[in-house]
Amino acid sequence: MTAAPVDSVRTLALNEVGPAERGTRPEEVVIALSPAFGDPFTKTIVDVPHAEVIRQLLAGIEERGGVARVIKVYKTADLAAIAHHGAKLSGSGIAVGVLSRGTTVLHQRDLARLSNLELFPQAPLLDAEVFRMIGANAAQYAQGQSPKPVPTRNDQMARPRWQAKAALLHLKEFECIDHSREAVEVEPVITKVD
Repeated sequence: MTAAPVDSVRTLALNEVGPAERGTRPEEVVIALSPAFGDPFTKTIVDVPHAEVIRQLLAGIEERGGVARVIKVYKTADLAAIAHHGAKLSGSGIAVGVLSRGTTVLHQRDLARLSNLELFPQAPLLDAEVFRMIGANAAQYAQGQSPKPVPTRNDQMARPRWQAKAALLHLKEFECIDHSREAVEVEPVITKVD
């Protein structure tokens, strides 16, 4: 299972469908996005386009027999809270939480907010292939399976090298929080630009 190479530019629009409701499909995985994902930010901390992040997560979920639904959470930029909220709305109880800078977590409804199935804290090391594997694992968890954790790279220098940019992106993400706005279901529209 390898991700297709990114051979052209893709753009992402998140068209609002309506309020994020609790799903009923047992194979459903919710992808819960942070307030700044897709707008105003369009790329992760290492310039992976958000369109590619969504494309790969959706492909991984679909390849393993899952059904994805995407929501956008506005009341917080805390990854654990975003993912936990998504898991509570997921028909299977499984969600993938994603911050605009790329930090990602797999969460399950009956776990405590700060617990998780798999955590991917080093956003600078996440690429299209890893996002696809995260989606595949999410679908397997939704089906009651116990997949092998997604292999993660480790770079001891990633934190010092990216810390300043991560802090800036974190602050900008928090500026996008809207405490008055409930989570909404969105339809991702990915357009290929040659």
